Amino acid sequence: MEGVTIERNVPCRLRDGVTLYADVYRPGSGPHPVLLMREPYGKDTAQGGSGYAHPSVWASRGYVTVVQDCRGRFRSEGDFYPFASEGPDGYDTVEWAARLPGADGRVGMYGFSYPGATQLLAAAERPPSLVAIAPAMTSARFSEGWTSNGGALALAFAASWALGLAWDGARRQGDTGAMRELERAAGDPAWYRRLPLVDCAPLTRENAPYYFDWLEHPGDDGYWQALAADLSRIEVPALHVGGWYDIFVAGTMGAFAELEGRAGRQKLLVGPWTHGPWTPVGPGCDAGGPADWRVVDDWQLRWFDHWLKGRDTGVLAAPATAFVLGDGWRDFDGWPPPGSRPVDWYLRSGGRANSALGDGVLSPEPPGEEPADVFVYDPLAPVESRGGHSCCSDPPAPMGPTSQRVTESWRDVLVYTTGPLAASVTLAGDAEVTLFAATTALDTDFTARLCLVDPAGESVNLKEGIVRARYRRSLARPEALVPGAVESYRISLGPLAVRVPAGHRLRLQVSSSDFPHWDRNLNTGGRPGLEGPERAVVATQAVLHDRARPSRLSLSVLP
Repeated sequence: MEGVTIERNVPCRLRDGVTLYADVYRPGSGPHPVLLMREPYGKDTAQGGSGYAHPSVWASRGYVTVVQDCRGRFRSEGDFYPFASEGPDGYDTVEWAARLPGADGRVGMYGFSYPGATQLLAAAERPPSLVAIAPAMTSARFSEGWTSNGGALALAFAASWALGLAWDGARRQGDTGAMRELERAAGDPAWYRRLPLVDCAPLTRENAPYYFDWLEHPGDDGYWQALAADLSRIEVPALHVGGWYDIFVAGTMGAFAELEGRAGRQKLLVGPWTHGPWTPVGPGCDAGGPADWRVVDDWQLRWFDHWLKGRDTGVLAAPATAFVLGDGWRDFDGWPPPGSRPVDWYLRSGGRANSALGDGVLSPEPPGEEPADVFVYDPLAPVESRGGHSCCSDPPAPMGPTSQRVTESWRDVLVYTTGPLAASVTLAGDAEVTLFAATTALDTDFTARLCLVDPAGESVNLKEGIVRARYRRSLARPEALVPGAVESYRISLGPLAVRVPAGHRLRLQVSSSDFPHWDRNLNTGGRPGLEGPERAVVATQAVLHDRARPSRLSLSVLP
């Protein structure tokens, strides 16, 4: 781009002697503030495919723009282990970038997904030259909401991500055979069905030791706590960008809520997006103006112009700006929106809620004395994932809105549906399911999917969630089940914002698998990841909904 100069592979020497390499894009006469992205996916490729404008565009707007390979990735030296070094490495890189020729000493960081996490980890180290960040589609926690949900491994994402990371390790070692095998496995849906999970060649403890550590640390123990970004230490303003169908949307909203309440100077932007690119998806995603990559670039430019150049861009006019599916862009005073109120919809049936042909109902009236709904869960014949919040390519990872017609035809899926709504209603806030259930197994899973059903009967997924029974009370302390005992399970579906038009219906699916979005529970109570298919146990599940045990869907409704 005219007026922009590029310097390739500029070295940044870290405190421990490791050298990281970056490309630096410089505008004309300066000095100028710096925008920094730290990437594990290759700075040469990421600059064109990061989801943002090319670095030369940011440079043309008056920013020294730096894109760096993280430790142990592509051009940079050292050994890569996800998250472990990004805090101190980020600190050192920020201070190095602030002193680059043409820099004015003020640094902002941007990027989505892992480059979003590198921002949070660096900000928690409090580098003096870091002025503002813009973490998008990311999280400060890397167990719950990243590699797992409700204690279940987010298999499609975690395994495919590990395969992609291991590919660069093989490339650095010159092992073209391993590179081919990793590419083949990543695109093969059958590979994700392998059991036990630890038998996952071409992933090995040599090329992907972190993947085996993830399998060895289900739940949320000290291993994960040591890797997490400490939000309590972050003091800089942040633009948090999320997508309603993004795998990390709960982490994005959670980080915003915590920092907005404590540190202030935070902004939330959420649109109708999967985990990149910024392409609108979902029911009603064409309502209310543009919602594509241009919106994200424009907000980011306004954000950094405000904090790094002192311009009045109006970027903080409202704490939160969200695209309400079916209604378009709206400003809110925070998240969850302060005006939202909780509403419960109760699971009701005559004991035959199996499939969409059954008698399952979502009702605003609590149940009386009603029979339980019963289904069978076979780990070797799981309910297949159709759409959802995963990453990063489909197949194998289920992403976005998808027709649920096939899923809702099976009797191992319980289906509960409202009547047609008499008036439109806007849901904005968190959704969760409370189940009272029993199982014949020593351990099992319960899953839930919230769907929107149009007047023609087409059901499309909005949110989904899971709970692994052993983690029903604590993700850090698993607790065994007593077969046949009724337990209470909370299934978090996460945040959403959607206008449900009059005449449409809400629907809830309940089952015990959503595969390969999450790994299959073999129902044995044994250690996850180590058991083969011969160990699988078929379980009989009962979902109760009566006066004493009112299973329900809880939503937040705007007046």
